[in-house]
Amino acid sequence: MSLEGRIAVVTGASRGIGTAIAERFAADGAAVAVTARTVEDGDHPLAGSINHTVRAITDSGGTAIAVAADLARTEDRHRLVETVEKELGPIDVLVNNAAVTYFEPVDRFDEGHYRTMFEVQVRAPFELAQLVLPGMRERGRGWILNISSAAARHPEGPPYERRLAGGVVYGMCKAALERFTTGLAAEVYDDHIAVNVLSPSGLVATPGVVHHGLDRRVPEEFHEPVTYMAEAAYVLCTGDPATLTGRVTYSKAILDEHGVSAP
Repeated sequence: MSLEGRIAVVTGASRGIGTAIAERFAADGAAVAVTARTVEDGDHPLAGSINHTVRAITDSGGTAIAVAADLARTEDRHRLVETVEKELGPIDVLVNNAAVTYFEPVDRFDEGHYRTMFEVQVRAPFELAQLVLPGMRERGRGWILNISSAAARHPEGPPYERRLAGGVVYGMCKAALERFTTGLAAEVYDDHIAVNVLSPSGLVATPGVVHHGLDRRVPEEFHEPVTYMAEAAYVLCTGDPATLTGRVTYSKAILDEHGVSAP
């Protein structure tokens, strides 16, 4: 299948994986709405912005709009969907990639940080799905993709030799997101809507990963180009909802399964 003529929303698309997915979708003909809090370069300590992503897409001949939104706020979630539907049309594809992450040990985890992480990484994907599902049902098609992480896996032990210090809440959010995905996939299967989870097979050295120093904890042979995630997302968001749904999968696994080579 193709994304030609489809309307896609990609959250957390000011940099990293979100930007790569948005650019890949636009290259195949989708009109893409990119959203994040960072509107212009320089608004955030990390490089990238949604306007930068839009310029990259339009300069390559694609169609994209930027919609600034703080996905920790329910009013921004509603405004995002309303704006996209008004400016581009009914949403065919939703990619929930946005994340806010704090690495703090459980006994000292800040309550505000805890609430923000769950709002952005769990509640926002849930509510955005609620907002786009009626239109997808009406048209008899749709694709929802939630971006997760190997952090959702249960730690192996004892002894616990490999662990991410302060990563418990991050893992909780991703585990909740994965269970939501598989449950929703079953619930909307008869509506021809695909719902899947995608995680990197290795470490993608995004600006956020580098900022937290996570790239220094993983040997380079386990790093992965961001294009793997973009291409795997494309496969999952163009697949047949009758067969390619309810998957909790990893980038290399889905590419190998479908015989696709990432750039």
